[in-house]
Amino acid sequence: MKVVLLAGGFGSRISEESVFKPKPMIEIGGMPILWHIMKEYAWYGHDEFIICAGYKQEYIKEWFANYFIHNSDVSFDFRGGKEEMTIHHSHLEPWKVTVVDTGYNTMTGGRIKRVQEYVGNETFMMTYGDGVCDVDINKLLEYHKGHGKIATLTAVKMAQEKGVLEITKDQAVRSFREKNSMDGAPINAGYMVLGPEIFDYLDGDSCIFERKPLEALAAKGELMSYLHEGFWQCMDNIREKNLLEQLLKNGTAPWKKWEREVPKN
Repeated sequence: MKVVLLAGGFGSRISEESVFKPKPMIEIGGMPILWHIMKEYAWYGHDEFIICAGYKQEYIKEWFANYFIHNSDVSFDFRGGKEEMTIHHSHLEPWKVTVVDTGYNTMTGGRIKRVQEYVGNETFMMTYGDGVCDVDINKLLEYHKGHGKIATLTAVKMAQEKGVLEITKDQAVRSFREKNSMDGAPINAGYMVLGPEIFDYLDGDSCIFERKPLEALAAKGELMSYLHEGFWQCMDNIREKNLLEQLLKNGTAPWKKWEREVPKN
C-alpha cells in the first residue's frame, strides 16, 4: 500500500532551521525526521512512498538523488585522465520514493489532490512529515478495513494545539473543529488510511484537508478514529526537536522500531 507524506509546508515555527531546508528534512539523530517516518512504515512492510513537496522541494529531491552514493562503498579511479566510479556495497532500504512538486503555496488538501495520478484508484496511507509515532500500522489498517468507511485517522489524547475531534462511543468522528489552546480532547495525529473516494472531497490548491474535507466526511459518518494511547510527538519548534533528539540519544525513542523484530501479520 502506498504512503503519502505531506512535506511541502514552510515550517515557520521552527524557522531557525527551516530557513535552510523544508521542515521534514530537519535532522534528528543525524537523519531527516521524514526518513524516520518512512522507516516506521517500512518496518511494517510499506515501502512505496509519495512525497508531497513544495517549499524548497529541490532539497528533498537532491537528498534522495544523493542517498544511494552516500550509503554505498565507492571507489573513484582518476587514473588515465578520466573518472571511473565503482559501487561495491550499498546499505540502502528497498524503497520506491516519488517526490512530487505540489506547489509552493498549495494547502494540504491541494497537495494530496495533486498526487492522485501517482496514488491511483486504491486505498492509501497518509501522514504529516513532521511527527513520529509508535502506532501499530498493521492494527490501524485492520481497523480501517473492518469499518468500511472512507477515512480513518489516528487520534491521540494530548494537551496540544491541534485540530480537535468529537468521537462517539462507537469511535465514529462526528465533528472536526479547529484547535483551542486549552483543549484536552483527542487530536488528529495523522497516520491516516484513506480510500480513493477521498479525492472527490478535494477541490484545488486552496483546499485545506483538515477543514472542509474532514468536516464533510465527519458529517456523513465516513470518518473514523483509531485511538492510539502510545507515543506521538510532532516537531513544531526547537524545544520539540531537542526532545526527540534526547530520546534518540538515550536509546529510548519509541518510534525507532527498525532494529527490533518485524511483527507478523
